[in-house]
Amino acid sequence: MADFNEGKNEKSTDENSVRRNFDWLPDNCEALADGEYDAIIMGTGLTECIISGLLSVKGYRILQLDRNNYYGADTASLSLENLFKKFKGENATPPAEMGLSRNWNVDLVPKFIMACGKLVKILLHTKVTRYLEFKSVDGSYVFKDGKVQKVPTTPAEALNSSLMGFFEKRKFRNFLIFINQYEADKQNTWSNGKSLEQITTKQLYDYYSLDTNTQAFIGHAMALHRDDDYLNEPAAVTAEAIQLYVYSFERYGKTPYIYPVYGLGGLPEGFSRLCAIHGGTFMLNKGVDEVLFDSNGTAWGVKTGNEVAKAKLIIGDPSYFPTSKSITRCNVVRSICILDHPIAGTDNAESVQIIIPASTVKRKNDIYVCMVSYTHMVASEGKYIAIVSTTVETANPL
Repeated sequence: MADFNEGKNEKSTDENSVRRNFDWLPDNCEALADGEYDAIIMGTGLTECIISGLLSVKGYRILQLDRNNYYGADTASLSLENLFKKFKGENATPPAEMGLSRNWNVDLVPKFIMACGKLVKILLHTKVTRYLEFKSVDGSYVFKDGKVQKVPTTPAEALNSSLMGFFEKRKFRNFLIFINQYEADKQNTWSNGKSLEQITTKQLYDYYSLDTNTQAFIGHAMALHRDDDYLNEPAAVTAEAIQLYVYSFERYGKTPYIYPVYGLGGLPEGFSRLCAIHGGTFMLNKGVDEVLFDSNGTAWGVKTGNEVAKAKLIIGDPSYFPTSKSITRCNVVRSICILDHPIAGTDNAESVQIIIPASTVKRKNDIYVCMVSYTHMVASEGKYIAIVSTTVETANPL
């Protein structure tokens, strides 16, 4: 894999040239004219910006709108002042002891990126990495027996892990060796003469006699399944996820995760820049009053004020469409915690992911804790941002 910093532009550390200065945007970003486009994108979230960036590279004429005055929509990284305004009202101001507002870039939707995952491949393919800088995440942990414990990712680490007893360590080591050498098209690497498409994950665990605790951290802390439904799915899905975890770990050596300096908001900004360079038209602070449909229910344009723009392809986050056009699959609850110390039990890590398996807290879905700090240019010096997330399980979420 190419180095993320290869060919990256130099960044000034001057206060007036922070990355959220969009002087690079062309003049056509300031005004919307009635007309036809190949695609209209509503919202500047990560998904929408990836799509607009990829389509623009293919030569599509893009119009992208956002009702907010910042890029990123629900995946933005907000300054401290904007964060307080969003959650506490327009007149809210952060405490002075938290430092300068511009030193903060707080993610609304936390995400650590798998170093060898599909998103990284897109970033490298489109060369968006030239606008970004990444750091590896310091620690990957799982919560067990009332404390956080490091997730072992190699056979050698498995033997030294405190997560398992002596005999269980041997079983886990043998399991990792099998997963590491497994190839779907080579029968001599299969389990008991069967490919992992032919057996469930539960059957694979049983074959290696792994206990429920070991199964839990394999499935949730390494394969990153959010619940236990995966146990009855083909084992190939879990094996592929574990292989990705291990390959990504080997890329950087601490954890399989990387995180962008200045926060995740840099990702949609990078793809927005890619789109603009290829002629895309952008408008912030421009809401969509109505998505226009023909008699067959097919969207053909959008209306904002007295202006109408047309396109064969209309894309947007669900909030821009009538509620009848979207389906709610689940609700997610998040809590943003600002700390003046690292999380206990993580060896003073400056960035860390902690997974709390559902079984340890009598839930169906896991709980995730992502922590980043001032070393990533997302907080004032000595401050840490921890975001706790999980799927809502109550019948009537607030």
